[in-house]
Amino acid sequence: MSVSEHISVLLQESISALEIKPEGWYLDGTFGRGGHSRLILDSLNEKGRLYALDRDPQAATKAGEIEDARFYFKQTEFSNMAHAFPEVGLGSLDGVLLDLGVSSPQLDEAERGFSFSKLGPLDMRMNPENGLSARQWLLQTDEATLMRAIRDLGGEPHTIARRIARAIMAVREQLQTTLDLARVVQEAMPKKLQKSGYHPATQTFQAIRMMVNDEVGEIERALSAATNLLKSNGILAVITFHGVEDALTKRFIRAQEGEMLPAEIPVAQGRRNAVLRLVNPVIKPSAQAVADNPRCRSARLRKAVKL
Repeated sequence: MSVSEHISVLLQESISALEIKPEGWYLDGTFGRGGHSRLILDSLNEKGRLYALDRDPQAATKAGEIEDARFYFKQTEFSNMAHAFPEVGLGSLDGVLLDLGVSSPQLDEAERGFSFSKLGPLDMRMNPENGLSARQWLLQTDEATLMRAIRDLGGEPHTIARRIARAIMAVREQLQTTLDLARVVQEAMPKKLQKSGYHPATQTFQAIRMMVNDEVGEIERALSAATNLLKSNGILAVITFHGVEDALTKRFIRAQEGEMLPAEIPVAQGRRNAVLRLVNPVIKPSAQAVADNPRCRSARLRKAVKL
């Protein structure tokens, strides 16, 4: 199967994690191409509802193809979930699914500007109708901010991040396409650190994309909003694709599990101010799923229950 096809990652696993009630209300925070949403709808009866969000105009077009009275869609960032639907308020949802990262269509369509291996405009916006493109962001940022992004969001060592940032800043006015940027990063990366089968610009592209789309802020706001919208015993399921997303999710859930109390204080589970409870170890894709779609190899599914 070609990786250019959109394959919903951890599809069955995430639906199972939601423990769907036929009459329940659910929210898919990242509709994408609708794989998770359609399976959730298949599990609902006539009283159930599914709300879905996505800021990508192409996702909105795909959502428009679903003619189902139980389905409600809004083109917006998932951090806006608390304001997107009038009837969705505090404690109203039985489950929220967040599938983080970018989708295969976004990566594979050169004109979206996400790919370091295909010629396209230096864009990277999940919603091309709003905000600054990657090129515009690079033109207005400073070297220190770019270096920190490549280091903290891309995971490059400090010295390499600084070297790449300096190289980009030196020619940023000439950068017009994805391949322009990829070439600069590749030339800045020491040959001895370049890995076979792994493009040297991978992590820098990830970092710039995350800055352009404010992905850290979006994830933090969405996790908080989702927790507030869940009912008691409602389920939060989050699929992450790289270390930064996973770390943000783990940190948030741990903080919501509350503070540990001394053993002599008789409080349930020994915690104070607990809001969420982490359920089971992290779930990873099967070997067959990775063989079918190599892009999912780093995916992780985490589940928490609202107390």
